[in-house]
Amino acid sequence: MVLTLNTEYNMIMKIKIDRVLFTRWVLGAAMIFLLATCKDDEVTPTTNTTTSDENSYVNNWILENMNFWYLWHDKIPASPDLTLAPEEFFNSLLSSEDRFSWIQADYQELLNSLQGVSKEAGYEYKLYRESSSNSNVIAQIVYIKPASAAAQAGLKRGDVITAINEQQITISNYQTLLGAISENHTVRYRPLLIDQEQFGTETTLSLTTTEYQEDPNYMHTVIESDNHKVGYYVYNFFATGADSESTTYDDEMESVFADFKAQGITDLVLDLRYNSGGSETSANNLASLIGTGVNTSSIFLKREYNDDVEEEIINTPSMGEAYLTSYYQAKTSNVGNQLQNSRLYVLTSSRTASASELVINALKPYMEVFVIGDTTYGKNVGSISLYEENDSKNTWGMQPIVLKVYNSLNQSDYASGFVPDIYNADNSTLLYPLGDTRETLLSLAMEQITGLASSGRKGEKETKEFIGSSLDRKARGFTLTVDGIDVKKILLH
Repeated sequence: MVLTLNTEYNMIMKIKIDRVLFTRWVLGAAMIFLLATCKDDEVTPTTNTTTSDENSYVNNWILENMNFWYLWHDKIPASPDLTLAPEEFFNSLLSSEDRFSWIQADYQELLNSLQGVSKEAGYEYKLYRESSSNSNVIAQIVYIKPASAAAQAGLKRGDVITAINEQQITISNYQTLLGAISENHTVRYRPLLIDQEQFGTETTLSLTTTEYQEDPNYMHTVIESDNHKVGYYVYNFFATGADSESTTYDDEMESVFADFKAQGITDLVLDLRYNSGGSETSANNLASLIGTGVNTSSIFLKREYNDDVEEEIINTPSMGEAYLTSYYQAKTSNVGNQLQNSRLYVLTSSRTASASELVINALKPYMEVFVIGDTTYGKNVGSISLYEENDSKNTWGMQPIVLKVYNSLNQSDYASGFVPDIYNADNSTLLYPLGDTRETLLSLAMEQITGLASSGRKGEKETKEFIGSSLDRKARGFTLTVDGIDVKKILLH
């Protein structure tokens, strides 16, 4: 899941840095990430096969950056082994308190993924044990991406995949099989016949993968019920646009809320159950469109770095202590003041993380945030993405944790996640379409809004043991990218 700060400072450059006095050159990118990703689960770095000398070259770059930026830099070993492979070396520097820092062999693949670009067929899924009596695993599709190969093949939310490339998915092989779906593959699946509340005949089809650019603004609609106009918005990751310089997705978000405001919504349901993070700039944009009574004097978040980084920020004339605080934006499409009881309903899962959690935490001082679903992931720390742009001897990119974030009340107590006001793990295999008021979590929100019992959730008894999610494999998953720190200004002032 990613959180980005102050887009104006986002840049890629070569800069001079010394471990303490900042006098040696570092080639870096100044995009900062709040990552909720577990480093062992989401991205499998390419094995490095360089010689010891080449390892030392990369590892020296890793070490000097970690010594300055890392939140727990005072716990880095005094004499690490510079001959180790870069991934092993990086991991040897990490604090036992750190669940999130990670490194990847190809920084460009990482950057693409953070903007929603990946090689895929266009479906996301949840994994379940088929039964307690066997070792089979099923991958149930939770959403299909528009105009993707999966969409064109007719797959839909709720369909259940039982085999990949003619191999039955099991507890022992699911990680290997699902790791291969970035290439062309076949799936054997059973279509969900939702109106009959059952699954159809098993079918096999072939899927072609492409470099797919996903738009996080998945869907929005207005539901009218019992004198309420309920805005429902599914937002699947935080990104400003198709690349870090674009604002296309944020502009689309503004259009969504302009439509909500024009239609006079009285209530808002924000569906973040499949959103594991992203750009803090986009998180600020979203919160600024929702918050009740927020303006440019309202604090969105506060940043806390290690003492060395914070001292440099404070002593940099063009930045100073003011940089450590970020404020809401003024939005003409803000709907906060028209929401009944100044209440926002947020739908969550155990994969709702990082930038999504930031939005929840940042809005709590200004309005009631009513959470429905599962306990969120729990990530209130951030990392900076560092890489050398034009160095053939070093293509690595790393995301060490470098900061912790707080809301305007100095609260950052969600390291274990936000516990929902209404708990529902949403593990039914009878999945109604998103936006359908019979769908499990939306129906619970509608009950809270209207006070009327829903006719949905008939399939709740059909729950299964949850194993994992395709979101766990995303480089952008559980991240918060922060565009805000101007490395050049800090190091060369």
